[in-house]
Amino acid sequence: MPINKKSKINNIITWLHLWLGLVSGIIVVIVSVTGCLFVFQQEITNIVRHDVLFVQPPAGGQAALPLSELQHRAKVALGKEAPLTYMTAYKRPERSWEFMSYVPGDPKALTYNGTIKVYKSVFLNPYTGAVTGEVNYKKDFFMIVKGIHWSLFLSDAIGQPIVGWATLIFVILLITGIIMWWPKKWNKKHVNDSFKVRWKAKFKRLNYDLHNVLGFYTFIIALILGLTGLVWAFQWFNKAVYATATMSTKPMEYPAYNSDTTAVATLHSPIDYAYAQTRQAYPEAGRYTTSPVHGKADAISFSAYGHEGTYYDANTLYFDQATGKRLGESEFSDLNAGEKIIAMNYDIHVGAIGGLPGKIIAFLVSLVCASLPITGFYIWWGKKRKQKKKYRKQLKTWNKYQNRRNGPSQAAAVSAVCSPELIEKD
Repeated sequence: MPINKKSKINNIITWLHLWLGLVSGIIVVIVSVTGCLFVFQQEITNIVRHDVLFVQPPAGGQAALPLSELQHRAKVALGKEAPLTYMTAYKRPERSWEFMSYVPGDPKALTYNGTIKVYKSVFLNPYTGAVTGEVNYKKDFFMIVKGIHWSLFLSDAIGQPIVGWATLIFVILLITGIIMWWPKKWNKKHVNDSFKVRWKAKFKRLNYDLHNVLGFYTFIIALILGLTGLVWAFQWFNKAVYATATMSTKPMEYPAYNSDTTAVATLHSPIDYAYAQTRQAYPEAGRYTTSPVHGKADAISFSAYGHEGTYYDANTLYFDQATGKRLGESEFSDLNAGEKIIAMNYDIHVGAIGGLPGKIIAFLVSLVCASLPITGFYIWWGKKRKQKKKYRKQLKTWNKYQNRRNGPSQAAAVSAVCSPELIEKD
């Protein structure tokens, strides 16, 4: 039901929409623009770094080298200052395999990069073991964009709350905006004004339509982008999403898997065995990931992701590092509704959940989100200028009246004392 324009509720909503927009506008623009840039990060990187990320598979279907051998070569390539922390093997035969090193920096640092000591990967040809290239993510364009999007390139402790509160304000702006947009009457004129952009209209009217009409059409997706951002920004919101999906605040219990430290080692290469077992269990997975074990009690864990470019659809197997015995498994299908939504959060946020069409939609909606504070500011500025012109016109009329009645000097004195703000120059 539309709200009466003269109602107090409508005045409060309008006031909130204006001032919250002015307060958060710059941050919303920055976060939205960086979101646009990051959406196609994988696709663009695959093109720009094609020689690093892709290899020519050998003729005859030659098998890849053992993962343990590639792991050894990657450690040498990374160097002592960059310990291997993460390995990714791909199903596609033309993909090089990634071996990553991540070492945290100073948690009290001011900048995003300051909280990271090492963040780089070497890529190896899985058939020859040759290094195809190295990427330092601390200097990578898309990682810098991600750092700006995540925390304005400040440390999490400083930047994350700023981005989080700006995102929360943006969600409120979307809701108040849709209330203000709601047509007062559902006749042809009001429907056309609310649903159509007048592309041939003057700039002022076009700007108004771009703010209101595009804001309406992107409302649902923009709201989803904002809410998924809040899942990372605030722990209380993360818990609220989980509780809403599961109707419970009780988290899932995950068993702890440990290797038997008293068992006699029966495997020459436990990691190769675990990798082979995981590929056999999930042959259709797009990629397989694992991290090196550190202690004798650690279990080897291997995750198989359903798609090469998504993160939610992971199935993980756990193995004893001495005997290769399968200790347990964790499958995406076994998660409760809350855990599934949280796991899918990133892929929903960047549109990857819908494949390439989903990313295109996320890109376009993020672009509109970036424009909303700009078009909204111009609407406010235009009204302000219009109001000032109206006051000046009234002042001019008043001065003419006073000139006729009291003389020019007295009229100017009255104007200067009574309303000095109305005679200031642009």
